[in-house]
Amino acid sequence: MTSLRYPIKISKLYLLKLSLPIFFANIAIPLAGLVDTGLMGHLGNAKYLAATSIGTTVITMIFWSFGFLRMGTTGLVAQALGKADYREVALITIRNLTVAGIAGLVILFLNYPILLTIKAHFAVSEETYLLISKYISIRLFSAPAELSIYVLVGLFIGLQKTKISSLIVALFSILNIILSIYFVKNLGLNITGVALGTVISSYIIILGFLYFTYLFFRREFNIVPKFKKIFLRKKMIKLFNINFDIFVRTILITFAFLWFTYQGSKFGEEYLAVNSILLQFIMLAAFFLDAYAFSTEGVVGFAIGRNVLKSFMLAVNNSFKLSFYTGIAISILYLFFFKFGVNLLTDIEYLRYLSYGYILWVLLIPPIASICYQYDGIFIGASQTSEMRNSMIFSVATYVLLSIFLTNNFQNHGLWLSLLVFMILRSLTLRFYFSNILKKFK
Repeated sequence: MTSLRYPIKISKLYLLKLSLPIFFANIAIPLAGLVDTGLMGHLGNAKYLAATSIGTTVITMIFWSFGFLRMGTTGLVAQALGKADYREVALITIRNLTVAGIAGLVILFLNYPILLTIKAHFAVSEETYLLISKYISIRLFSAPAELSIYVLVGLFIGLQKTKISSLIVALFSILNIILSIYFVKNLGLNITGVALGTVISSYIIILGFLYFTYLFFRREFNIVPKFKKIFLRKKMIKLFNINFDIFVRTILITFAFLWFTYQGSKFGEEYLAVNSILLQFIMLAAFFLDAYAFSTEGVVGFAIGRNVLKSFMLAVNNSFKLSFYTGIAISILYLFFFKFGVNLLTDIEYLRYLSYGYILWVLLIPPIASICYQYDGIFIGASQTSEMRNSMIFSVATYVLLSIFLTNNFQNHGLWLSLLVFMILRSLTLRFYFSNILKKFK
């Protein structure tokens, strides 16, 4: 029998308790990137900074496409936990770790095509390209470990042990920072150093937490994970469908923001720069609001597995309120500190002046976007991923068409209005499918 205890009444305080560790872990994620940027920016040659920027952007986009490893694990684990099927919790974890390992090895062998793609689409000097090649060739070795970290993070979110999931993320980022600084500053390895820092830290973290997870299963569930019944046809088909749906959704949402940048570039470099500055505020808000969505995934899946509708509705209602109130609080902070934030991001007066004129969108988006973020968490927890895929297909298609019309008539303000509508469409379409989740309760 497990020693874990889970509440039936999902209060706002309980959700906040689950979310707080994720807040702090989310802060550590961009910090590692900032340190790498700072290290390269002080080597006296802009080529190091340019190469690191391009290399990390490409790698991040590739790895982020495999976010389904975290999300798919969370929903399935939470539901198995609700059913008290602890053996299945372990099997789900092993299945997705196997997928992560295979996917990581495949990515590793894509080194040459990735570099060819970069060379074809980025106008950089031969020296810079060689630096990018060096970074990518080393960094890709972290793929099996980093993708496996996604699985363990998803596991512990699904188990409502967000302190552990956050500890994994935070330790990975901190160790990455320490090793990168050591390799660059002490050993003089420049771009090789920041790549090695990430690779080594990823394997230290995954090996350490795989052992921790093994002990956790033995202690809390009184089971020893076994490799029997892992590759059952029915289970693997379900896992594939869930992961593929989330993969499609991730690609579409990535495209939506690339489209935003593309449309903004039509108004000139000044507006491209302004939109980049403003998006930092949106992304910062998302870091905080996503914490509620992550914690909701676990409690929603647990309520469905336990088949307790009351718990499910409490989790849904309280998570929406908590996230929306936080979105409003963020907007209030932005109201007072927006100009200060813009001034930190650029010292070019003309860009500052242009940015000030877009404060309305920065204030409106956090509370409105909080709703679609929460719906994402609810549907991931319920493993209703085909609905998430269909919702994103409709929302992105409508957003693209609408953005063309609005930008033609209202220029850059029209582009921001279309982004706001995109967030609303995501919420409305998922609300349309919400009754499908209720059918899970008998």
